[in-house]
Amino acid sequence: MKTNEKSIIKLILPSVLSVFLLLSFSCNQDVDLESELNQQKAASQSILKEFVKGAAIQGANGIDVGADGNLYIASVNGQEIVVMDKHNGKIINRFGPANGVLGPDDLVFGPDGTLYWTDILTGFVGRMTQDGQILAYQFVAPGVNPITFSDDGRLFVALDFLGDGLYELDPNLQEPPRAIIEATEGNPFPLGFFNSFDFGEDGRLYGPLFAAGLVISVDVGEAGDPVSTSPFTDGTAQIVAGGFVNPAAAKFGPNGMLYVLDQTGELFTIDPANGDTTLFTELQPGLDNMTFDTDGRLYMTNNDYGWVAEILKSGQARYISPGGFISAQGLAVLQGPDGKDALYAADLFRLRQFNVKSGQEENNFKGSLVPEGPESLILPMNVSADGDNLVISSWFSAGVQVWNPEDGVLESYPNLPVPIDAVRVNGDIIVSDFGLGGVVYASDNSPIASLEAASGLATDGETLWAADWGSGDVWQIEFDESGPTTTELLASGLVNPEGLALDGAGGMYVVESGASRLSRIDLASGNVTPLVDGLELFGTGLGAPPTWKFDGVAVGSNGDVYICGSGANVIYRIKKNKFK
Repeated sequence: MKTNEKSIIKLILPSVLSVFLLLSFSCNQDVDLESELNQQKAASQSILKEFVKGAAIQGANGIDVGADGNLYIASVNGQEIVVMDKHNGKIINRFGPANGVLGPDDLVFGPDGTLYWTDILTGFVGRMTQDGQILAYQFVAPGVNPITFSDDGRLFVALDFLGDGLYELDPNLQEPPRAIIEATEGNPFPLGFFNSFDFGEDGRLYGPLFAAGLVISVDVGEAGDPVSTSPFTDGTAQIVAGGFVNPAAAKFGPNGMLYVLDQTGELFTIDPANGDTTLFTELQPGLDNMTFDTDGRLYMTNNDYGWVAEILKSGQARYISPGGFISAQGLAVLQGPDGKDALYAADLFRLRQFNVKSGQEENNFKGSLVPEGPESLILPMNVSADGDNLVISSWFSAGVQVWNPEDGVLESYPNLPVPIDAVRVNGDIIVSDFGLGGVVYASDNSPIASLEAASGLATDGETLWAADWGSGDVWQIEFDESGPTTTELLASGLVNPEGLALDGAGGMYVVESGASRLSRIDLASGNVTPLVDGLELFGTGLGAPPTWKFDGVAVGSNGDVYICGSGANVIYRIKKNKFK
């Protein structure tokens, strides 16, 4: 949103009449300006409609209950800690980047009532009061994720996905971390991503190995003990139970049983004495974390759908905060075998398909945080149409895939450092990659064009248009059978352009994320016309790439325009002919 700052100017005038006349003129100017801005806003809102609304939390991760009785929920994707009434789901507070919370994956309350959280992408652990006063930060390592206290007040964290290992921290976050299990060059994954954990009555730390499908217990030892690099060989870690797919959290219930959730949507109980495992209930896939309150009630989060629920003794979920999509970014319209349009949205952990008339979700496909093989769908962050297929891009997964709704992954290009967008031109998959500095061929990373900050792409199959988020330029690149022939500047002066989409009428829509607006570029002249202001977009993230959550745009066969509003977690729709 834009903010107009008004200066207050004091004027000393010789007569009361002059003061009156000047003030009247100034007020009239303000009224006229405010009226004009309101008219512009009303005009934009009259054509811009929220087509699909996502979850209130953009991915729900770690969860704990504060001394105030409220739920505190970490959201990596939302870059915030949400304080929620556990009875009705009302959001009471949000702590985000302005509060020093950048990408929280897990959290826990310490014995003194202060809140600790882990920022998985930055590698920091933070500590603050329940009202948001920051008390301390400490760097551990990228990937720092689960966090818990032992019964005697010792603090422990582990690394997932961006690292591997287990550490004890000083609760004051002052003394250096003590490594308990540490990765080495020869054994970079000694555990297999030890995730959200809890201490048992025997003093051992129990938790799941996300990548290995196991639940283990660990002897955390004491200060001065040697660091383990082979925990299963030297006895530091012991297997409790196996057979899971991607177990993400383990917590002891009031009945002494260990509850373990799997991202498949299954919740199990394990007898820690003998490892006997029982399926307790089946819920929606994407389960992430859980906690028990002092009354023994179980609360759970779902990352893929962003919901928060109380799990009743019957195993049913009472949804406190309902789910939906969590981070719609790239958009594409694909015609199905029946000739009807379907809208696809890249939603980080899910590729979602929506009905273009009703906005109802018709299907979704799971992206893999830890791929099982080349057939696994990467974490979808952007998407473009490619005939009957889609081209999926993911800078988090560092790859691009060609994917079909019926047949799955058809082509894979895994050796791309930071791919932002990808399309097919003259039979070749072409990628805008921030890490490679521009537009490249996916097959061998050979360069096509240099960009300051690679962003969105669009194509008619023969010509390529590439946006540069950093410079504000959009380039037009022509090809023949041998490759690119000419590269010309089509338009400049745009404010952080991201999504591009041809309108089928000699123009191209562009999302200017830095200006919160949708504009149109005339392909013949390069003239840029602002169309709609006031889009609630994501803005900038934690660092590179600057696009972070990509704000995409797509056009249906009937001319309807769809835009991602990741700041509000919505997909907008503008009906055809509304711009005329």
